[in-house]
Amino acid sequence: MKERKVSKIVLAYSGGLDTSVILRWLIEQYDCPVVAFAADVGQGEELEPLHEKAKATGAESVHVVDVREEFVRDFVFPMFRANAVYEGTYLLGTSIARPCIAKAQMELAAAVKADAVSHGATGKGNDQVRFELTYFSMDPEIVVIAPWRVWDMHSRSDLIAYAKAKEIPITVSAAKPYSMDRNLLHLSFEGGILEDPWAEPPADMFVLTVDPRNAPDTPDELVLSFEAGDPVAIDGRRLSPAEILGALNSMAGRHGVGRVDMVENRYVGMKSRGVYETPGGTVIHAARRALESLTLDREVMHAKDEWIPRYASLVYNGYWFSPERYMLQAAIDEAARAVTGDVRLRLYKGSVTVTGRRSDRSLYDARYATFEADQVYSQADAEGFIRLNALRLRIRSLVERGK
Repeated sequence: MKERKVSKIVLAYSGGLDTSVILRWLIEQYDCPVVAFAADVGQGEELEPLHEKAKATGAESVHVVDVREEFVRDFVFPMFRANAVYEGTYLLGTSIARPCIAKAQMELAAAVKADAVSHGATGKGNDQVRFELTYFSMDPEIVVIAPWRVWDMHSRSDLIAYAKAKEIPITVSAAKPYSMDRNLLHLSFEGGILEDPWAEPPADMFVLTVDPRNAPDTPDELVLSFEAGDPVAIDGRRLSPAEILGALNSMAGRHGVGRVDMVENRYVGMKSRGVYETPGGTVIHAARRALESLTLDREVMHAKDEWIPRYASLVYNGYWFSPERYMLQAAIDEAARAVTGDVRLRLYKGSVTVTGRRSDRSLYDARYATFEADQVYSQADAEGFIRLNALRLRIRSLVERGK
């Protein structure tokens, strides 16, 4: 079970049942200090009790590292520049947080001279891959301990029994029979009653968004400004990346924007049902697409659209620090230099509607596009254009007719 003797372990710790049990289990199994680590990616009040809980469970030290600005600036925004959407629906809120968290965990491991890291992801999910690919990309010699893949506990009941036997302070409630994961980009729900894809999510489950049916009867409008592909201001007020996403979460959540309920294909091969709230991210995605339609060359846009499934799969499957993602990102960021301007949006009853877009880099020219008389375009030129493009079709038709 143990790859080699380790002297210190840094555990990605959330304070929940799984990582609370893992913390004590690591101490007993490896007979070494365990450092509890949590990355603040926007979980809010969930982080408050971590110090006390981890120390009570036996952690040598507890480190909560604020990476909110880095998370949005260096992970979320580059992903949004790629318009990444997994399987046409999922804006990758959990997927993009994992490499950010794992990177900060590895940086802490180096700082405290730990030779091993651990996480609470199960052997069935995607997170184990996302964490560990990041670990090894930063230190190919690091020892990775994944308890769910090696211990003899197999269920939530086993963990509860272990916690009681070891007097580990935990809070177990039947009020929320599903798992939740929150960061600045989204809130996800999985498991429990949601494992039945026919079951409707409980009305009181949602946190970031109101039911669109109960949203205000009066829409809100805003102008989102972009520079080189990234949002920089709301209604002319410049904000940091994390501040922009937080403000949009509040504005869009009030109108019920950003709910998704989907069955997705996990990297390990099984399907799973996930419910997501991504209010601010939904607004940014819609606005970027609108501004790109104005500022990007046609072939650049079409090439980017072809890359979306590939890029999204790289993020979903944990390959954020892979050479192929860096390669795609370089091309995407080159295109994003032109995506500068303003987009006006209307938020209403769960929807985001683009009502206007403008840019000094606009490729739209009313002189060419007009249906009225113009002096810049000869309509007669279209005949030769059509005949040249139809040539292969005409030849094929002639062959089929035997001529």
